[in-house]
Amino acid sequence: MASSTLVLVFICLCFVVSSSVATTSPRPILQVTKDATTLQYVTQVSQRTPFVPVKLTLDLGGPYMWVNCERGYTSTTYTPALCGSAPCRLLNTTSCTTGTTCNPPVPDCFNNTCGHGPENPIANTGTSGQLGADVFKIQASNGRNLVSPLTVPRLYFICGNNFVNDGLASGVTGMAGLGRTGASLPAQLSTYFRFDPKFALCLSRSSGAVFFGDGPYTLLPNVDASSSLAYTPLIVNPVTESGFLGDASPKYFIGVKSIKVQDKRVGGFNQSLLTIDGEGRGGTSISSAAPYTVLETTIYKALVAAFVKAMPKNVQKVANVAPFGACFNSNNIGSTRLGPAVPSIDFELQSKNVWRINGANSMVAVNNNVLCLGFVEARTDFAPVIPVIIGGHQIEDNLLQFDLSRSRLGFSSSLLGRSTTCANFNFTSL
Repeated sequence: MASSTLVLVFICLCFVVSSSVATTSPRPILQVTKDATTLQYVTQVSQRTPFVPVKLTLDLGGPYMWVNCERGYTSTTYTPALCGSAPCRLLNTTSCTTGTTCNPPVPDCFNNTCGHGPENPIANTGTSGQLGADVFKIQASNGRNLVSPLTVPRLYFICGNNFVNDGLASGVTGMAGLGRTGASLPAQLSTYFRFDPKFALCLSRSSGAVFFGDGPYTLLPNVDASSSLAYTPLIVNPVTESGFLGDASPKYFIGVKSIKVQDKRVGGFNQSLLTIDGEGRGGTSISSAAPYTVLETTIYKALVAAFVKAMPKNVQKVANVAPFGACFNSNNIGSTRLGPAVPSIDFELQSKNVWRINGANSMVAVNNNVLCLGFVEARTDFAPVIPVIIGGHQIEDNLLQFDLSRSRLGFSSSLLGRSTTCANFNFTSL
């Protein structure tokens, strides 16, 4: 009897395991590399018929994908989005463009097509463009290894041009928008492949990944980076940076309640700057377009002063190296698993969890003997709309999961403490 029970239990366990494996479908994934010259995070997809490789700069807060159509865009499967159609409504646009009608349709050569301006937040430029769709191919994974690529027969994007392409990394001809809209890559991919609207960003100073869909997100050596996430709410800013109330910002905001250095709260600035006001100003966003965290002037000066004060007395401050405002002789700064042994910086969050920034994410080695605090001051010639923009250097080797169904951000803190990095997904497995 006991033997029969064990066999039954074994069969049940096998059924559970096989069922869970069977329901794990391939999910899209982007391999990301960091361009050493521009510090942009760059990925590549395939698009058009026949397929053409397209290099794109990641834009975490971008509302859609845009591609430079002036650089020899040809395809037998390109389809314009006609004015008033459902794809146009995804972008909340009523703009229509007119031009010469072509058969078959090609970018900038058709009538009655909805228009929308592609933007380049790195060069701070924008222009006019049209919405269209084409065949799209992307790498895929099972959360642990690569599997066969996935194809979307009609993925919508905006046509850009050479003007808005300026300032992007060499070979890049567009931007991959991951923002909080119905036309972004996460939204379109989750709709087409029918998984929860969720994606995870895992960047590093060499390579990294964007995982679409739920985990596991397994990094070598067999570390599920999603297994111990802390969470905080994602906040919707109801006003875009262009000032249109009711047209919500595509950027991802979190509630930072206070900033601490070595467990001491940073004062000396108006704490209300950390809250989004009725005009959409204030708050904290996360950006892949900003290489370093950008702070409003009073916040920046207060943080730098607190950090310099907390630095051990035997560490010598040296001349600043632009664009940084606090640099140190590195000879007396020790090393830890989490980077240089310097004071910790904490963002105390709305959820009461703490996002801790240790030395690997706070310091930048500008040469063999100098480390600088890797935060920068916002331009002083205008009042920044967003006083705290958490930038690329601070999020490297942290897994960030954007769960749109629950409107929350999951964050791992530094994966260096788990003996892995965001460069450790097995992209050579197929």
